[in-house]
Amino acid sequence: MGNLASTYSDLGEWKKAEELKLVVLEKRTKLLGENHPDTLRAMGNLASTYSDLGEWKKAKELKVAVLEKCTKLLGERHPDTLSAMGNLASTYSDLGEWRQAKELKLGVLEKCSKLLGENHPDTVSAMGNLASTYSDLGELQKSEELNLVVLEKRTKLLGENHPDTLLAMGNLASIYSDLGEWKKAKELKVVVLEKCTKLLGENHPGTLLAMGNLASTYSDLGEFQKAEELQVVVLNKRTKILGENHPGTLLAMGNLASTYSNLGELKKDKELTLVVLEKTTKMLGEDHPDTLRAMANLAVSYGDLGDFDRAQDLEVVVLEKRRQLLGDKHPHTILALRNLVVTYQQLKKQKEAEELEQLIRDIEESL
Repeated sequence: MGNLASTYSDLGEWKKAEELKLVVLEKRTKLLGENHPDTLRAMGNLASTYSDLGEWKKAKELKVAVLEKCTKLLGERHPDTLSAMGNLASTYSDLGEWRQAKELKLGVLEKCSKLLGENHPDTVSAMGNLASTYSDLGELQKSEELNLVVLEKRTKLLGENHPDTLLAMGNLASIYSDLGEWKKAKELKVVVLEKCTKLLGENHPGTLLAMGNLASTYSDLGEFQKAEELQVVVLNKRTKILGENHPGTLLAMGNLASTYSNLGELKKDKELTLVVLEKTTKMLGEDHPDTLRAMANLAVSYGDLGDFDRAQDLEVVVLEKRRQLLGDKHPHTILALRNLVVTYQQLKKQKEAEELEQLIRDIEESL
């Protein structure tokens, strides 16, 4: 039963996986007790499926319990404990709690390197996970360096067509996007999408992720029609497969809305962005990075429509929250500062705009 559940997970059929994993956990708890390693493994597997389904708070509760029990029963260096630590760190990332994620991921990488060696798949996975968190925190050079190592090791150990290798390639491509190296990003993302489609099928979550990532790079390069075509496909498929309230669906909706803005379809953009903000706030909370992104996008929509007062109100909130959550030097905070400068200029608030411009210069000089 557990094997079938894992197969459903691999195929992206997470609802079916959840149903089976709930049964497995219930049976193992009853037969073996709640502290048995097999029960803890079943609990961790169910938590992973909650993560896949975007139910991150449920996932966090289970993963905290698993880590506490594993640490107590098996010790902090046991492979199951390290796995539990890494899984919890991933959920911290999903919830936008990146500093906590970084702390755990550094611990996992250090222990895995020492116990298993630097070429062990678990060590390489830990390295890739830490690289993602560096990216989230705006530490892009560190992220690029680690991602290059991960891609090299996975290609050598697993082959260039293995799903983990493709994931590493996609992560590196995303870093190139963040660094503004969009042609490099496009080359990699085209390869990843082709391979994912061939190996996993066109409806697999990994394929849809690759498609969405390529669409974002088309937007970066100003190829908005190409971006729209891909983003419509991603949104339709995610809505059908994951449901309209899944974070992945909402992300796809937000990306398509931004492309509508780029194409000058401002009303479509505003309508979609309002839906995204409402759903994201409800699902993830008002301080989650996805919520702040949706709020910033809505502010841009208001600005495009000439409603600068509304844009200003939202941008002040976004800036305040990003400074509090991410710090002044994070790229998302700097972007929020720039957006507010533009809005102040439109509102003829030159003094406020100049003060923020000076703050941006001071921050950039200190980087």
